Parts: sequence; C-alpha cells; structure tokens
Amino acid sequence: MITLLDYGAGNVRSVRNAIQKLGCEVVDARSPEDIVNSEKLIFPGVGSFGLVMDQLRRDGFVEPLLRRIAMDKPFLGICVALQALFEGSEESPGIAGLGVLRGLVKRFSAPNLSVPHIGWNNIRIKKKCSLFDDYHGEKLYFVHSYHGTVENLPDTWRLADCDYGEPFVAAVCRGNTAACQFHPEKSGDAGLRILERFLGDDQITVFGSISDRAAEKTTLARRVIACLDVRSNDRGDLVVTKGDQYDVREAGEVRNLGKPVDLAHRYFCEGADEVTFLNITGFRDFPLSDQPMLDVLKQTSEKVFVPLTIGGGIREFTDANGVFYSALDVASEYFRSGADKISIGSDAVYAAEKYLDGGRREGTSSIEQISRVYGAQAVVISVDPRRVYVDAPASTPHHTIKTALPGPNGEQYCWYQCTVKGGREGRDLDVIQLVTSCEKLGAGEILLNCIDRDGTNSGFDLELINHVKEFVTIPVIASSGAGSVEHFREVFTATAAEAALAAGIFHRREVSISDVKTTMEQHNIPCRN
Repeated sequence: MITLLDYGAGNVRSVRNAIQKLGCEVVDARSPEDIVNSEKLIFPGVGSFGLVMDQLRRDGFVEPLLRRIAMDKPFLGICVALQALFEGSEESPGIAGLGVLRGLVKRFSAPNLSVPHIGWNNIRIKKKCSLFDDYHGEKLYFVHSYHGTVENLPDTWRLADCDYGEPFVAAVCRGNTAACQFHPEKSGDAGLRILERFLGDDQITVFGSISDRAAEKTTLARRVIACLDVRSNDRGDLVVTKGDQYDVREAGEVRNLGKPVDLAHRYFCEGADEVTFLNITGFRDFPLSDQPMLDVLKQTSEKVFVPLTIGGGIREFTDANGVFYSALDVASEYFRSGADKISIGSDAVYAAEKYLDGGRREGTSSIEQISRVYGAQAVVISVDPRRVYVDAPASTPHHTIKTALPGPNGEQYCWYQCTVKGGREGRDLDVIQLVTSCEKLGAGEILLNCIDRDGTNSGFDLELINHVKEFVTIPVIASSGAGSVEHFREVFTATAAEAALAAGIFHRREVSISDVKTTMEQHNIPCRN
C-alpha cells in the first residue's frame, strides 16, 4: 500500500494514476500518524515553496515528516518536495523549510537564461542507486524556477545533478529517503520505471562514492507539442477540430478530427513532449463541477504521462445557478483533474491593459492569483496576434519591426495587434506590451500563436517569434503555421523558441512526431527520443 501526501494543491492526480498504472494501491495521508506509520510515502510537491510549507504546518505534518526521515522509512519527494528539505527558499523569504539539508533554494539567474526551466533534460548520476537501475540516460521532465545548489549539498545526500546555466540538484538520497527535482509521473516510460523501482523494492539501495570524473553537461531538449482544439459540435459532442485562421467550420459542420482523449493518448505513444488542450467552446454558464473538459483531463491523465496544459475559459465567472467562481477556483479544479499548466488567453489581454493603465500590480488578475499559489511555471499566456502594416515606425505608437514580408501596399514595417474572443476582436495593444506585462504579473511561459499563419501550413512566423524573444525572459512556444518537418527545423535554428506546437498536420497524419524528431536529430537540435 502506497500513501500519498496530498495536501490539496496542484496536480496530484497524475501521481495517483501513475501509482495505480504500476499496479499498486494508493491511499491519502489523513493524519500525522499516517505520515509516520505508512509503509511507503510519496510527497508530490506542487505549488510554491511557501504554500507547501504553510500547508504542512497547518496540517501538523512537519514534525511527522522529520520523524519519518529520522526513522529511515521509504520516502520519495517530487519537485517542490525536494526543495522543502532545505532550510528555506528565495521563492518565499522568511518561511522555513524542513531543514534536513542546509542552505537556501536559489532562483536560476544565469545570463540569457529563460526561467522557469521547463522541459526535458537528462541527469548526471553521481552514485549508483536502485531507483536508477533501469535508467539509461533518457531525458526527464523538469518544470521549476528554483533549485537546490550542489556546492552546499553533503556527499552523503548527493545522488544526481543536472545543468541549466549552472549545475543544480536533480536528485538526493540517503538511506530510504529520496527526492527528485524532476517529475517521474510526467517523464513518460523512463519516469515510470524510476517510480516503479521505488514502489517495488523493499528499500532504496545506494552504493558507490561521488564521481570526480568530468561528465558531459546535460542538455535541455527543444519540445514538440501536440495541440488539440476542443469544442462541441452541433450535436453537443466534444470533438477535436482545427481552424483555418480560426474558422473551424467546413461545409456548415464543425471539422471533426477525432475524440480528445483518444488523440491525446495517440500523441503520448508517438512521443509528444506535451499535450495541450484548448477549449474553444464557452462552457462558463455550467456549474464548475460539470465543465466537460474536467472529464477529458481526468480520462487523459489516466493514459498520458507527459505534461498536460488546458486553456479556454480560465477566468472568473458566475454560473447559471448564481454561484461565483474566481479564476483561481477554476484553475484549481483543472489542476485537480490532471492539468499541469493553465493557459490564459483573452483574460490575459484584459489584465495587461489594466496593468498598463495603472502601472502596478494589484494582485487580482487571474495570472497573479494562479501564479501566487501554483508558481509561475503553471501559468501560460496564449497570445493571438495579427500583423498591422505601417509605412514607418513613426506611424504608430506600438512596437514595430522591419519585415522581409512587405504589406499589400509595399509597407516595410508592421506591428502585431493582440486580439481577444478567438481573434474576432482587435485591441489597442501590441504583442510586446502584452507579453512583458504578463511576465511582470507572474506568467511563466508564452504560447505564441499567429492569426495570419493559422491553418496556412506556410511555416511559423519567425519574425514574430524573434521579436517577442527580444523582450521576455520566460520560455516561448511557437505556434501557428507548421506544415512540414522542415518548419520545425527552421523554427529551432532561426529562433530561440524553447518549443514548437502543431495541430492539424499531426491530426491528419500529414507529419508525424517521430519524423519531426528525426529531422531535429539530423540537424543536432536537442530533443527527447
């Protein structure tokens, strides 16, 4: 029997599903005694350091956790649970950690580094450990802005390192107490094998000494993401569709390219690094518990063990029964149903406009609410811009670029106008104003669409991507326009985008994810195999 320390925050469902997939029963820790007495305990840390520690103290779990570690009973911590072993974190000044390990958890700060560290990286094992007996150097999934530093870590605890601008702690272990910064439940087959060793072995075995040999630096992969636009058709069934510059109808019917859960599972099996659901039907008048996408996430998370993002309708609303839900309420329900990240679209535009108008953070936007509780890495901003051509930069107050693709009247410059309501309404806001404002409000990633390229199969808008990358320090996902494997090679060599997303070409099997990754390997673009 496996005991799960579920303290009520973030996506714990995926850990639970992974344990059950591996054939074990799982129960929740309900009391301090459960922490101490359970046969094996898994602590899936999700959320900010301060949230985790505050909740542990409220539940009376700190002292039992320390007792369990002292008793050397099997314990596995994941992500923030590893960070909680330290004395504190720069993420939450003044809040004490468990203090098992000395020092503070630090924020990534190397120059020209996108933060958070999001994606697939491999690890450098420092000592032999039974947890990694079946690990063969595969890349594992990380998503974090803060890390344990290797220089302060005792050799008795140091198990594995990783590199992102600098070496950081990827895994620790002493006796039967282990923790990892990566998410094994989101790391595909490689992560499931690591988790299976913890579940199946009577104890964790560590032997050997710290290796002094120089080892190759680990490398963050460029991600390939499958996107599923989900909406109800005219019969009320949820289907995956695809728009042509956001028009999803063909011959009067909504294009139907498959069922959401089935397609998501197919892409997991084919090697997608992430799966993104974009809900393009408004369901906000339903009670929150009846939102159809919740069931899609729950079912998908039972079969798909890579990160899941959900977007569409992530904002405050009042349902048909007069019940009010905050954006945080909505996001929390999606996290609990299996989502790892939340994508915010139109609401982010309104938040940016308000921020620019007032010049300060008020703490009330959906971005701020969700980021404060779950961390910046959980908040993705979905941007829907379109080109507006001008004769010269002086013709507009907005951020312009000189384009190699002149306008209809030969204009040499353009700016990118942000839109809302699925691209139907333009705003007096350019893409740079939006992304920089959202980064300041607490967003951790940008999903950069392009209305002009959507459904055209003409390639990503490289000028737009490079324009945005000049102004933000958070990761950028390129979207809209992919039509061939060459377009993925092009976006990863001509821009610094951390990921690229496609939909229709994958749904229609015009391009396979494996073909994309083969091309990436041939051009020495880091990827996960």
